[in-house]
Amino acid sequence: METMKFEEEWSFLNPYQMTAVLDESPACVVNANVGSGKTTVLIAKILYLYQVKQIQPEEMIVLTFTNKAADEIKERLIAKEKFLKKEKNDEEPRLDGFGTFHSVALWMLREKLEVEKAGWRKDFTVMAPDEEEDLALTLTAEYGLKIKYKNRLKKRLEQEYQWYLEGRPIPRYKDDLFKLYPIIESEKKKQNKMTFSDLLRVSTLLLKEQDAFIPKWIIVDEVQDSDKMQMEFLEALKGRETKLFAVGDPNQVIYSWRGTGENMFFLLKHRFEAKEYSLPVNYRSNALILGAANHFLQFGSQIRASREKGEKIKIVNYYDPFQEAEELALRIRELKEQGLTYREMAVFYRLQRQVDVLAKVFERQGIPYEVSVKKSLHDIPVLNWFVRVLRFCVNPLDEQSGIAAVADKEFGEFGMTRKKAEKIIKEKKLSESLLYEQMTGFQAWVVDNFGKFMKEGEKEQKIFEYFHLKEFLRPTVESYTENVKKIKSFLKQLCSYCGSIDFRGHLREFLNSSELYGLKMEAGEKEVGAEMNPEDRKDAVQLMTLHASKGLEFDTVFLIGVNPGLIPLHSKNYEQEEEERRLFFVGITRAKNRLELSWYTNPGEPGIAGEESRYLKMIPQELLEGMPDEKERWANLQQLKKEVQEKAQEKAQEKAQEKVQEKAQKEVQEKEQKELRQEVKPEDQQEQADMRAGIQAVVQVRHPKYGVGVLRSEDDLMVEAEFDGYGVKQFLKAFGEVEIIG
Repeated sequence: METMKFEEEWSFLNPYQMTAVLDESPACVVNANVGSGKTTVLIAKILYLYQVKQIQPEEMIVLTFTNKAADEIKERLIAKEKFLKKEKNDEEPRLDGFGTFHSVALWMLREKLEVEKAGWRKDFTVMAPDEEEDLALTLTAEYGLKIKYKNRLKKRLEQEYQWYLEGRPIPRYKDDLFKLYPIIESEKKKQNKMTFSDLLRVSTLLLKEQDAFIPKWIIVDEVQDSDKMQMEFLEALKGRETKLFAVGDPNQVIYSWRGTGENMFFLLKHRFEAKEYSLPVNYRSNALILGAANHFLQFGSQIRASREKGEKIKIVNYYDPFQEAEELALRIRELKEQGLTYREMAVFYRLQRQVDVLAKVFERQGIPYEVSVKKSLHDIPVLNWFVRVLRFCVNPLDEQSGIAAVADKEFGEFGMTRKKAEKIIKEKKLSESLLYEQMTGFQAWVVDNFGKFMKEGEKEQKIFEYFHLKEFLRPTVESYTENVKKIKSFLKQLCSYCGSIDFRGHLREFLNSSELYGLKMEAGEKEVGAEMNPEDRKDAVQLMTLHASKGLEFDTVFLIGVNPGLIPLHSKNYEQEEEERRLFFVGITRAKNRLELSWYTNPGEPGIAGEESRYLKMIPQELLEGMPDEKERWANLQQLKKEVQEKAQEKAQEKAQEKVQEKAQKEVQEKEQKELRQEVKPEDQQEQADMRAGIQAVVQVRHPKYGVGVLRSEDDLMVEAEFDGYGVKQFLKAFGEVEIIG
């Protein structure tokens, strides 16, 4: 295809986008502002190289930060160019070099690099994220090492490993951590397993030593999210003649806790002397939302709007999180009645614990919701166990997985201790464990049973029966039916992936893929280990943290808790403060048409001020809708609170006077009751006692934060209750903060 014809086909690109697509500099970085169509530019760039410049997909490496981005790029490329799709029996890799940094590193170690020179075999398996920590704890005990802060060992293993490689003499806490690293490395080679970090580290080392594969083009998505190890992998991958095209947004660096820094975008630019372009036009949000966002930009030019002004941003003040949740439920129902679907609305918050009150209120009010918490297979106990079973089946050297599977308290051999399981596996005592015997014989069983034609669904049923899963899943436990459903869904995907030819080899690939990419479970359930596409979401309001919102978009966004100490969190230094600002920027730019920002007068938590965040004051007044009626209503909250306290004091005085009167009345009542007792028959005394107990029964109340307490007093304006650990609290009845439960 000629360049002119390509330009005609992609004429909908704006001049900024087209310039970046057609550029053929040795290195080019594109500063892509939020909502500027960066994925479209990446797709156009790849197709330009393929269709016009005749660069084959096998000659390109495309690196992404998330599985979602990798899948989207592949799907859109295949939709445009069917030839790029790899046929079932086609040996050409086509898009195998397109994926996350880790998946591409895995592919290269499998297909391009001599991993044996690093001490592993080609059929190595990928460890789960928590597996290295378990291995480290086992080896620490076995070798009698002294390791401090074991509850933070996973984090320490990651953070201090670079220090170890750099040759520092002692670890941070002056313990045996640096002695542990080589022991872990040796054991991983022995068991033929690699961690996610190993994939990048080992492939980087081998790329520097071997000229096995040099791509003509490397294309990188979301380059600002890369860390030091990923950058080193990229540098090792790039040959002298390799051209580089990277897209990113330094204003969306929000992962410093995992090694990312805002300098990665500029580091790549300077290291490779790259030409820089920008994509300033936003196609997502209305002009007023972008007007606010521009006041939080830290790098690059101002974002330009392609849409009309739209609705102003609403600033709302609520008394506390409970009242906010009630009002949000009403607001969401109102928008639903106006024609908006629930899935088009989202509530963002800074900390995961903020979702608790929202979830309780939404459930009571009948608002469907979905809490966005990324899960992996290892968050589902039955799948975590079964994956360990299969990992030992394909890699008998992986004794760690075998021992964990056999000794699992919930699904392993009944009454089996870890010490006994370790002895059985190390000494190969097949007769002492049915599960161990089945795991050991699985590969031979597959050869004998899977070489012939089978009906759909027959394979997964045979595997289910082979492992005696009905017994191991414990039919008497409450979760049995649900566990069977999860296992069968997993087996269905496994058998679909593996096919009939080389089932064992494909099983290993499937397990590695499930670690890197995650899996989708049965329809109606959440995706496991991967991001949810908008069309896959059920019609429910999405509840998520600001970090989880990155890369998504919604018609309407409610960003709650914009109070000092929450948004932003208290920062230790300038870098943290700037990242909090970028995080707020990411949150507000998820909204397409409607954005509402709220804060609390009474946050109810220490360290959070009961006033609006300075971020709200940074937004020009002309972009905001103050909602005069609401503003006037909530402006009197402090006065209202004062009145409540005054009324409480008045009531206390009234109670003191009442006590004097009650004392006198009590004496009279006791005298009367004594006379009555003398007249009442014995069989009627119990009935009267029961009646008095009923009258004097304690009235209980429930509060979303303080739990169940005892009602002390109540009138038309307020409720006073006492809670264990919190003391006496007063609540306005108008806000419905407490529920009387009898």
